[in-house]
Amino acid sequence: MQILTPPANPPYKRFTTFLASKWCMVLVGLVIRLAVVGFLYPDQMDPSRNHWHFAFENGKVAYSIVQGHGFGSPLFADTGPTAWQTPVYPYLIAGVFLLFGTYSKASALVLLSLQALISALTSLPVFFAAREAFGDRVALFSGWAWALFPLGIYWPAERIWPTWLATLLLTILFLMTLRFERPASLLSFAGYGLLWGFTALTEPVVLTVLPIMLGWIGIRLIQRKQPWFAPLAVASLAFTLSVTPWFVRNYGVFHRFIPFRDSMGLEMLIGNNGDTSYWLSASLGSALTHKIGPWHNDAEWQRFQQLGELAYMDECKQKADAFIRTHHRWYAIVTIRRFVFIWTHFWSFSPYYLAQEPADPINVAFSTLFTLLTLIGLRRAFRENRPVAILYSLVLLFFPLVFYFSHVEVYFRRQIDPIMLVLAVFGVISFVRPKQAPIAEPDENARRTGRGVRSDQVVAELAVEWIPAS
Repeated sequence: MQILTPPANPPYKRFTTFLASKWCMVLVGLVIRLAVVGFLYPDQMDPSRNHWHFAFENGKVAYSIVQGHGFGSPLFADTGPTAWQTPVYPYLIAGVFLLFGTYSKASALVLLSLQALISALTSLPVFFAAREAFGDRVALFSGWAWALFPLGIYWPAERIWPTWLATLLLTILFLMTLRFERPASLLSFAGYGLLWGFTALTEPVVLTVLPIMLGWIGIRLIQRKQPWFAPLAVASLAFTLSVTPWFVRNYGVFHRFIPFRDSMGLEMLIGNNGDTSYWLSASLGSALTHKIGPWHNDAEWQRFQQLGELAYMDECKQKADAFIRTHHRWYAIVTIRRFVFIWTHFWSFSPYYLAQEPADPINVAFSTLFTLLTLIGLRRAFRENRPVAILYSLVLLFFPLVFYFSHVEVYFRRQIDPIMLVLAVFGVISFVRPKQAPIAEPDENARRTGRGVRSDQVVAELAVEWIPAS
């Protein structure tokens, strides 16, 4: 009689293995995001104000590039060179325009699909960063949490903007920072600095945590009695060299030192002009007399054309400074309100406000719960891996500072959502698993050799390790 034996790798086993793979996270995340793109892409096709909703200022600068007028004209007419935006995303959009048509349906679908892919790929550094600090189980759940994270699904499919690329890049930089507390080559640190430069030229707000991450690496190397000066100097030099051409371009065009963007005066005026009926006075919900910004207010647009970009931004800064100097108490209160909004999404529950934002109670509940779970995970992290918990807490503390003092938007703070999500998952798992011994740091031999956590393998892991075995 023939005895039948089950196959060594039955189909259900292969299926569960696939579900546990990093490839599956990315694939499922991408499919969901592309489905949402299919519903939301028509928003980009609104032709009003010369296709303003198609990537906003970035789209206008891209249009100027395609028309042969260079990097300029961020609004509704040819106003000459600009430093309103940094170069990475406008040039990316311009490349898509050249291949698929200016403000075309094909370009909208390509750009939104690219953003969907970028967002889905963020699951990879999320997975590796969680595994680096908290182990395989937290890594698996964190990767899946990002693949299914509502804010990570909706925003890249709704708005063509550099935030979603900056989110991926910052998460990779956070992962590399965790790896750099162990020995790594100077070439790896040079790559780290170059990636910081590229990220800053994508979205400069990420620079709020560059000193934090470099400082953390330096302190950890000192604690481990490893060389620290040369690695940090190489990273800093590589960063400086990568952003210097943009600084030189701005100085040559405007005859003024403009590090990244020239729009800080306008950003300050948008949030500090006396209107608190809405979280952003330039929003569509604000009264017409309170609309700030040349994209909303025709008088402001005429003023922009009359003065030119730099003079207009300087005037905005003077107005904002004058208002803050004469309204100290107002500014302090609104700064606190912006802090609350960043972490809870709460601004007001007045009938006027809810008429514009009827879904806000749900958004407030979701955002508040997300923040609470993040704090729970951070508290547990301090018990189990204090050095890593310090890095997490400093990033969460310093990254949103510029928003508190200028103004807020609903898509602000998205760049650190993946980092928060790792802590939130760690906090949730702490409720459903027994307490365990603190996570051990590498032994002395691992510290000397860097075995298992080589920083120069980060990019290779992100590109290769998630591919399932055949």
